[in-house]
Amino acid sequence: MTLLREFGRAYGIDLTWTGLQVAHARGERKIARATAAALPFGSARFDLITSFDVIYALDDVVERAAIGEMFRVLKPGGHIVVNAAALDSLRGNHSILAGEVRRYGRRDLRRRLEAAGFTIERATYTNLAILPMVAGVRLLQRIAGHEESHEEISVPPRPINAVLSGLLAAEAAVVRHVDMPIGSSLLVLARKP
Repeated sequence: MTLLREFGRAYGIDLTWTGLQVAHARGERKIARATAAALPFGSARFDLITSFDVIYALDDVVERAAIGEMFRVLKPGGHIVVNAAALDSLRGNHSILAGEVRRYGRRDLRRRLEAAGFTIERATYTNLAILPMVAGVRLLQRIAGHEESHEEISVPPRPINAVLSGLLAAEAAVVRHVDMPIGSSLLVLARKP
């Protein structure tokens, strides 16, 4: 929300008390406890809505309601940015921890957003730079057997993190101009007509 405040007033929601406490500890005050399927805001209120790693954890009924709610609270001409897990073949232990219901393909997520009335302006995969590593880890997890993970993702040692950060920064520069053909996440920019 800090980044979004540079462009105007930013509001957020979280369903969990823990998430709200973390946001509050970081100085966020315009946050509410709510579900994405029942947003506590008036219709046509926002110019921009972001949804980062949310809808992939919702079942079909709740997902449709959440996308419909985002459409409702967005002003005509406003934009939505959705980031979601991509490629079913990348399901793994982290999927269990994250409560992942599905991973999307580009066509599937486009179809779901268009069904709610959105016009897709751009849809690209992201995290191509680290895809071989992610795919390798998922393959090893399949060989070893899925286990329920009780740990959040941890930050790797500094030298490894620096290399990964550099790879993703280079990819981000390319993604500004070119859609990625594949990746572990999917990023969509859509507009409400």
